[in-house]
Amino acid sequence: MDPLLLTGDVDDATTRLLRTAASFDATDLATPSLLPGWTRGHVLAHLARNADGFVNLLTSARAGEPIPMYASAEARTADIEAGAPRPPEEHLDDLRRSADRFTEAVAAMPVAAWGATVETRRGPWPAALLVWGRLRELEIHHVDLVAGYRPADWSEDFGHRLLHEVATAFAGREDAPPMVLRFDGSSHELVVGDRERAPVVSGSAADLAAWLTGRGTGATLTVTPDGHLPRPPEWI
Repeated sequence: MDPLLLTGDVDDATTRLLRTAASFDATDLATPSLLPGWTRGHVLAHLARNADGFVNLLTSARAGEPIPMYASAEARTADIEAGAPRPPEEHLDDLRRSADRFTEAVAAMPVAAWGATVETRRGPWPAALLVWGRLRELEIHHVDLVAGYRPADWSEDFGHRLLHEVATAFAGREDAPPMVLRFDGSSHELVVGDRERAPVVSGSAADLAAWLTGRGTGATLTVTPDGHLPRPPEWI
């Protein structure tokens, strides 16, 4: 995946997020998000610090030095907790400035640096996937804000990419139930586990991805043969 092909998508997703964030008052920010234990303020603080974390990884790739995404897991948590209760205007300013820093870091990347490997919170990652990683954070956590933005609003391309990524991750996990994922408008199937024991779960790519990532109930999906939806494990 050419990371530069996704920069326009990141810009658009950022604009949508900023529009939503600008609509929040202090009461809105204290409202629970979809993420257990997190308010909307926690989600926005996370997205700002996530942008800076990706800047660290881009800098690592460019400099050829082992720069971590966050100083530590404890520091990441502390920064989110400290940022969550801020006033709306501070959240909005932080989101804008951190997004600008990410854009500048992407623009500063020489072609060769995209071939580097960087160390994320969950292990090594190709630098070429960092723009996708930021887009994924923006689109999924925008849904987590419970502010009118839904998986149905994801672009078709984003829904397909996310579905493939999650299904591939589950295919290598012993705690994932067997299932065949069939998305609308395509004869292509994604298989998790033993196909012989797997029900076929059908629906749009966005609805399948939302269900697998815990951002949807799967109410619009169909199961063949008739029965209950499999219960996917926690994603990340």
